[in-house]
Amino acid sequence: MPIRTAALFCLLIAASAASAQAPAPQAPTLQAPTPPSAQTSGNDSAAKLLNGPWEFANAERDKTCTITFKTDRMPNGFKLEFDPNCASQFPFVKDIEAWTYPDNDLLRFVDAHNKPLVEFSEVETGIYEAPTPGVGVLFLQAANSSAPDQPQQTAEQMVGDWTMMRSDKPLCVFTLANTPARNGLALTVKPGCAGSIVQLGFVSWQMENGELVLQSGGKTVWRFEEGEGIWRRVPDGANPITMVRQ
Repeated sequence: MPIRTAALFCLLIAASAASAQAPAPQAPTLQAPTPPSAQTSGNDSAAKLLNGPWEFANAERDKTCTITFKTDRMPNGFKLEFDPNCASQFPFVKDIEAWTYPDNDLLRFVDAHNKPLVEFSEVETGIYEAPTPGVGVLFLQAANSSAPDQPQQTAEQMVGDWTMMRSDKPLCVFTLANTPARNGLALTVKPGCAGSIVQLGFVSWQMENGELVLQSGGKTVWRFEEGEGIWRRVPDGANPITMVRQ
């Protein structure tokens, strides 16, 4: 056998042996998704949602229900639990399959095809807002957002004149009386109120679970929670509405 041919033959034998000894390539290992409770991104945005339940409401708060965020993994996110009242208040929730967050800083409720049905942004610590086509503005906040050790104000303590403000602009002055009225106690709207407030037709008020509740003769109900002497409407938006004593 010629020397060159013999050398080539030896190289082929060596390559074949090396190929036989090389381990077969392994399939990539799929890593299980990290549950939200273990996420450490930023301010633990996802983890804080687990400290529920949360109140799901429209802007008028005449429709409310309760949501609980779970860590059970779904094909396109994590499990959501709605109380039985949610489907009657918000029919579209029957199509919601999972939640994801943070996703481009948005908290999303998605359907089985991963289509976002509701997209919340955090407008204030612990308060989320979602302008939703065909539904209006939806809000999400902790169901027990009041400080547990904060003493609740009584109706007797709330009697008097109050100014409603949007940001720093006065909107209206109300007199909260201690005389009975339909669905609560009597409320008087003083002259000079903004037309947008007058047309709501508030006629009564009451204290309910530590909240100041203003009610119209129809379905309009506005709720306010106390914080450092100022009563803030909840859920709130980018332009907060507050009540301050005169």
